[in-house]
Amino acid sequence: MKYKAIVIGTSAGGVEALKIVLKDIEPTIELPIIIVIHIKERTDGFSKIYEGLNRLTIKEAEDKEDIKNGVIYFAPSNYHLSIEDDYTFSLSVEEKVNYSRPSIDILFESAAEVYTDNLLGIILTGANSDGALGLEKIKKLGGECIVQDPKEAYFDIMPRSALKYISTCKLMSLNSINRYIKKLGGNNCE
Repeated sequence: MKYKAIVIGTSAGGVEALKIVLKDIEPTIELPIIIVIHIKERTDGFSKIYEGLNRLTIKEAEDKEDIKNGVIYFAPSNYHLSIEDDYTFSLSVEEKVNYSRPSIDILFESAAEVYTDNLLGIILTGANSDGALGLEKIKKLGGECIVQDPKEAYFDIMPRSALKYISTCKLMSLNSINRYIKKLGGNNCE
């Protein structure tokens, strides 16, 4: 399978989990990585947290921004992030979903509709069920999914919720997810 995008969702424990998942990813990766993490608003942005982990550009997504390969995008705090048909981002302040804004489900569901079977969805540690329905939609539209092994998750509610909806996901440790993503460099064929 050739992926055109990776979407990642996480919540409680996600800051540290992403440090492992995103470590040493090479700029040769020819796809965007788009992330929703439930985190309080930050004034210093996400690039400070993950500075030095890899050589990719790390930034918050902007409304109407073109999605580029080799960039790690984060949903801004307190905004839902969606993918539009023309491969741009859309931000909104609609009602919270699963008590969350940004919502993982909103990102995953919109990305599934745009990237269909060329999408990889990943759920990591978290303390609620956000992302489970979105991951189900990714799988339903032909994409692939990975769930962090709940046994190693800081909070296992989010991975276990995802596994209730999709039993055919790949179950991996954080280090295995990192190795899997790094193998996607170049033409990213498995």
